[in-house]
Amino acid sequence: MSDLAAATVASRPRQIIAAARVLLESEGPEALTMRRLADRVGVKASSLYKHFPDKSSVVAALATETLRETAGVLATAEAAAPGSFSALATAYRAYALAHPHLYLLTMGRALPATAAADAAAAPLFRAAGGDIDRARAAWAFAHGMVVLELDGRFPPGADLSAAWEAGIAAFTARPAG
Repeated sequence: MSDLAAATVASRPRQIIAAARVLLESEGPEALTMRRLADRVGVKASSLYKHFPDKSSVVAALATETLRETAGVLATAEAAAPGSFSALATAYRAYALAHPHLYLLTMGRALPATAAADAAAAPLFRAAGGDIDRARAAWAFAHGMVVLELDGRFPPGADLSAAWEAGIAAFTARPAG
């Protein structure tokens, strides 16, 4: 096999994941089928299975990519405002709203214990002063607000910015004791 052919084979999984992401983000989760994905990549569906045994493995790869991106977004927010839950929550929300299908696909499933998941959680853990329970509660607030917002579960005209600010203020205040 030539170097070019080997490089093409090696890059095929990245091409598949990139195509899966485009399908998901542009058309939603219903569009993410192995047949549609094969058409997008320009191969037969059976060729996809050489790289990914099933759709769930494609979804897992997309989730890992999302967690890596989330980690990067949160690390950037943390670097700009160390220890600021407000900066982290704002960055988290912005990323989720910019990539709603990708966010819901990733965060709507059990997350495996991976370096990407740990990296995404680390800034919030540090902002919570190393208190794992406080970090989990803060994440539950941010995640819940994002999901409710993406699902259109707030009444028309609801001031979501005020709700976010109230939640951020609750987690910014230092606990008694």
